[in-house]
Amino acid sequence: MGQHVTGRPSIAIVGSGFSGLCMAIKLKEAGIDDFVVLERAPDVGGTWRDNTYPGCACDVPSHLYSFSFEPYAGWTRVFAQQPEIQAYVQRCFDKYDVRRHVVLNAEVDGAEFDGQGWRVRLRDGRVFESNVLVSAAGALSNPAYPNIPGRESFKGEQFHSSVWNHDYDLTGKRVAVIGTGASTIQFLPEIQPKVGKLVLFQRTPPWILPRPDRAFGALELEAFAKIPGLAWLYRQSIYWKYECRALGFTVHPSIMKAAALMGRRHIRRSIKDPKLREMVTPKFMPGCKRILMSNDYYQALEKPNVEVVPGAIAAVNERAVVTKDGQSFDVDAIIYGTGFAVHEQVWPVAIYGRNGVSLETVWKDGPEAYLGTTIAGFPNLFVLTGPNTGLGHNSMLYMIESQVHYIMECIKLMRERSVTFVDVREPLQKSYNERLQNRLKKSVWSSGCASWYLDKNGKNTTLWPSFTFAFRARTRRFKPADYELGKVKVRAVRPAPEPQPVLNGRPAL
Repeated sequence: MGQHVTGRPSIAIVGSGFSGLCMAIKLKEAGIDDFVVLERAPDVGGTWRDNTYPGCACDVPSHLYSFSFEPYAGWTRVFAQQPEIQAYVQRCFDKYDVRRHVVLNAEVDGAEFDGQGWRVRLRDGRVFESNVLVSAAGALSNPAYPNIPGRESFKGEQFHSSVWNHDYDLTGKRVAVIGTGASTIQFLPEIQPKVGKLVLFQRTPPWILPRPDRAFGALELEAFAKIPGLAWLYRQSIYWKYECRALGFTVHPSIMKAAALMGRRHIRRSIKDPKLREMVTPKFMPGCKRILMSNDYYQALEKPNVEVVPGAIAAVNERAVVTKDGQSFDVDAIIYGTGFAVHEQVWPVAIYGRNGVSLETVWKDGPEAYLGTTIAGFPNLFVLTGPNTGLGHNSMLYMIESQVHYIMECIKLMRERSVTFVDVREPLQKSYNERLQNRLKKSVWSSGCASWYLDKNGKNTTLWPSFTFAFRARTRRFKPADYELGKVKVRAVRPAPEPQPVLNGRPAL
């Protein structure tokens, strides 16, 4: 059993992706070793562990899609592909000695605040108790499947892009692809040359711009590695270039007309068939839905073995996909490129705060938090990549580092003042979110289209409506006056019942 700890909070982190890793590293740097990372999978890495579909890559340049405190000069491409990003994550786990804190195959089933701290239940029956709970589960962790009648009756192969079945040979097969999101844009050109027939079911075409990707040359790699400050300057140039895009999303949406011109020109240059051009040209303002990037998606759609089917799907039967206008397409396999359940913030399990109130009840009208990080009525619970911290224009790692800094400021205060209970004041959280939602109403995301940015009530609970440096300024200092502070008995992180997880030959906790 873990040693009882006094004078500092003990911490449980749920998730081992970029956000969980960043939290763990900053705890280690602060000399806090009494924490555990609960990971439901058999390995660490989060999104970049799970998404191994052909062509999987980041849509933020590599030098910016990495921790500011752990730059990497050896990225081989402008936009890194999945294996390289996952390798970076693995190196960070090893370099900062975080791996020994990780408990694998530890899927969370629920959590409750019992007045003293948090009890986190796992599906296998174990219970972890901690004073502080950090959700680093991430918004892109649970695949979303379309609600299509008969989907379970299909006799062929079917899988989501985030759980790609690499054992299934697509060569010569008739394949249906449902969804035209970021994953589809990447994997469709990769599988098109292999399949016998590819039918793309497109409900709404996305805006797609050219992807300025290329491999770095040997001289560039050598310069990044040997010239002091060059990689940092390059990173800064990327950041400010991408940060300027917030002007079009949130400040002057009319700027997005220029993006529409670029998108239409990209279609004209890539597709010869005027009918197909019309079919893939969006009817909404760029940015209302996520803007995607690809140099080969449109070209793939014009290949002889590809058919684009616009409109909605009515049903799936044992061997075919049937559209609402009555067309039936016999296929051997269905691949769902339908994104993630992004509105299942924290994680999609039962969470109970003060007085036994569930988070589901509190969030019945949509998720909200203070600075996307703390939730009134749920003391000592911190959410990374929480409500309205998502971005449409820059790197999420910048937001993650900002949130982690804020949480660390809180934890340092708790240690210095022997405070073990922090709960954000509800009026402050309410006024913060009212201002945030008012600003979102003026953004391009509220210009009329239906997107995964909006919940079932049409409320944008996903995106941050301003510059990322503005969010960093808001999270630079933890203000005690914003919170109810108290003292409860400090508990060590400990699992129960037996057996304890054992890492490195000793009890992990």
